[in-house]
Amino acid sequence: MLKSVAPILLFLAVTGSAVGAAAEECRDTGADVQIMTISEANDLLRGIGEVKSVRFSPVQGLYELSVVNNGRQATIYVDFARKHLIPSPIFSLATKKPIAPELPVVSLPLSKVDNATVPMANSIIIGNPEGARKLFVFTDPDCPFCAKLHVELWKLTTLDPQVTIYVKMFPLKMHPAAYDKARVILGAGTPEFLNKAFAGESLPAPGPKDTAKPVDDTIKYAESIGISSTPTMILPDGRIIVGFKKAEELKALMSTVSDKGAKP
Repeated sequence: MLKSVAPILLFLAVTGSAVGAAAEECRDTGADVQIMTISEANDLLRGIGEVKSVRFSPVQGLYELSVVNNGRQATIYVDFARKHLIPSPIFSLATKKPIAPELPVVSLPLSKVDNATVPMANSIIIGNPEGARKLFVFTDPDCPFCAKLHVELWKLTTLDPQVTIYVKMFPLKMHPAAYDKARVILGAGTPEFLNKAFAGESLPAPGPKDTAKPVDDTIKYAESIGISSTPTMILPDGRIIVGFKKAEELKALMSTVSDKGAKP
């Protein structure tokens, strides 16, 4: 047991800092209790390692964090009050086994992709269809932070007439009605239903033309590059950014970028 705990103790050589502001994003939690965001967790564990995922632990009252340091990945537990850090493994008295096995070194979610490989298909286009800069936005029609971002995206099209925004449907399991809404939005093929969804208006039920495949294809692609929350954006240079941004921030992020385009 001591040997299995040793790697995680190396993470604790440097103490963390206080929790900062939460990122404005939606992420599936599997529970009604508010989950700690990855941004919050990284602030909390700054100097200890990079947090790659946060979920509720099988042990009540604890978050389970996957943390990477120097290429090694391990599990750490933090209490809901965010005052105590517990190294793994935690053993079950019933089974006499760890509740979470030691994690192997794995490939990590990408922070940048080749913009030319991002699918343009299965998207709602906002802005200049022939723009020199392409911004991909993975959104959930029931995510409140996506609704805030949507307003800013329309502002961005005014601030930057050369931007083409590809809005891609990435409904989260935490929003049960979002999947069917995503089908209807893509089936329409225009921003009309997307605007209505973010305005809180009702959408029709999916019809024969509102197939599931376009949504499923986007979910599969997003997960393949490590996207797990909304809104998530891929900038024209391939950088992946998560959470709400104002139009001015997005324009600044893209201002020095030369986009080579993308392929469907």
